Amino acid sequence: MNELAEQGHRIIAVAMGSSRPLRLVGLIALSDPPRQDSAELIATLRDMHVRTVMVTGDSPATAATIARMVGINGDVCPSDQLSGAPETDRFGVYARGVPEEKYRLVKAFQSRGHVVGMCGDGTNDAPALRQAQIGIAVSSATDVAKASAGMVMTEPGLAGIVFAVREGRIGFQRLLTYTFNMLVKKIEIVLFLGIGLGLTGHAVMTPVLMVLMMLTNDFLSMSLTTDRASFAPSPSVWRMRDITRAAVVLGVCKLGFSTTMLAIEKFQLGLGQEELQTLALVTLVFGNQALLYVLRERRHMWRSKPGIWVLASSSLDIGVVLAFAWSGILMAPLRLGVAAAVFAAAAGLRSSWIRSRYQSCGHSRSSSTI
Repeated sequence: MNELAEQGHRIIAVAMGSSRPLRLVGLIALSDPPRQDSAELIATLRDMHVRTVMVTGDSPATAATIARMVGINGDVCPSDQLSGAPETDRFGVYARGVPEEKYRLVKAFQSRGHVVGMCGDGTNDAPALRQAQIGIAVSSATDVAKASAGMVMTEPGLAGIVFAVREGRIGFQRLLTYTFNMLVKKIEIVLFLGIGLGLTGHAVMTPVLMVLMMLTNDFLSMSLTTDRASFAPSPSVWRMRDITRAAVVLGVCKLGFSTTMLAIEKFQLGLGQEELQTLALVTLVFGNQALLYVLRERRHMWRSKPGIWVLASSSLDIGVVLAFAWSGILMAPLRLGVAAAVFAAAAGLRSSWIRSRYQSCGHSRSSSTI
């Protein structure tokens, strides 16, 4: 029987007799091999720093064999430890598990700081599916399991798990970019208005210009929801202290750029009050464009192409501001050469902004568990 179990078979004993003792007459070996794509799926999840463990009601020998076939690492947890507080770092296979032990195992992983995804298909898996951060029901699962799960597969197999992890991380990167973008702008604009007032002796932005700047910022920020963000290679978490610290650094850098441009135009070119207000709008809008392309990627900004709506919104913002500034609509006219110089300075500064402060702000070293 052990030999059959070590080959990955499920064993059923057949006995005869009308009363005790029953007489064993034979064994039936049932073959239930894993799907052909299981090993590749688990390897892909491992590359994404997602750890996979097996929880099954099969015998330890059968479970260990199947685990080796699909590439799950770790020892087999003895069945007597499942009823207590099982270790989560040492074992990769938990055999002879009953429904309440699956639920207890999910809580054990969560208590040790893991984000847990639980995959199941039976009614007895419902408590564990509900307890996990994300319960995953396969396409052939019972209605109870599907109702308890947070995600239901619509196709056979578990390939959708990789897709879900990847899309979740892409969504997180978009949120992180949006958060950075808003924090940096808030830090810069508030300080810039105060410094500009002290530097020029008058307000550097009129209410109309403020509204125009906010409109351009809003269009660009909304386009981030469709951006081609890259998914992080490891699980992501919110680290607000690091995010805020990085936003302050970038906000000060951008403030230095805007203030420098204003000082040059004020003291070297001698622009008047109304022209300086137009220049302030152009500087902030062009600087925001450059900032966005730096923030949208955690590593090199050319790692992925911006989304079509990001490019369209960016082009529209630049075109509208340039047209208004050159023609004098809603503001004093500004020489096209001055506006072009600001645009070139913002484009050149984009590649030199410090990004090391926030490359790891959204990444966690701890792995998730499915």
